[in-house]
Amino acid sequence: MSEIRLEIDGKSVTASEGMTLLEAARGAGIRIPTLCYHEKLEPFGGCRLCIVEVEERGWTKMVVSCVFPAAEGLVVRTRSEKIDRIRKMIIELLLAHAPDAFELLDLAKEYGADRNRFEKEASFCIHCGLCVRYCAEVKGKHAIGFVDRGVRKEIAFVPEIAANECWNCKECFELCPTEALQAAYVLTTAMKPASSS
Repeated sequence: MSEIRLEIDGKSVTASEGMTLLEAARGAGIRIPTLCYHEKLEPFGGCRLCIVEVEERGWTKMVVSCVFPAAEGLVVRTRSEKIDRIRKMIIELLLAHAPDAFELLDLAKEYGADRNRFEKEASFCIHCGLCVRYCAEVKGKHAIGFVDRGVRKEIAFVPEIAANECWNCKECFELCPTEALQAAYVLTTAMKPASSS
């Protein structure tokens, strides 16, 4: 693979062709926050927290770094007043769904986000998709998925698959940034049929 040279936060960075901006930044020790990224999974771009500013041939634009490819000569900024303002708003919106999530509270402190800015709609799920994608892409089981769309979208276990696969797995639990998955699992467990003796 050929190498690419770009600039991230004033630092010259070498990346491999095919890398995303997020991967290039992490490889150079530059932190970009994200809630929906996992190195074993295909990039998703769901949480939008990893937004950065890219300058190319005199034009600047905001892009989601976990899906945007690294390219020769790009100039990337991971922090600025504008970026921080966008991230703060995203965090505040996510806190309306998961007001007590530790990862979100840490990010709120870092970006000065107000956890009470928006009316609470506490589903505790921020739709990062980590559990759904991990179960499908890594485990190949498809025991959990998204149901409905838009504001009604939520995650749900597929009972006939989950009954056979999830009880001894639970690998996706540790990926959940809000612990919503554990709550959903407890509800599903309560509906599990008693084993016959």
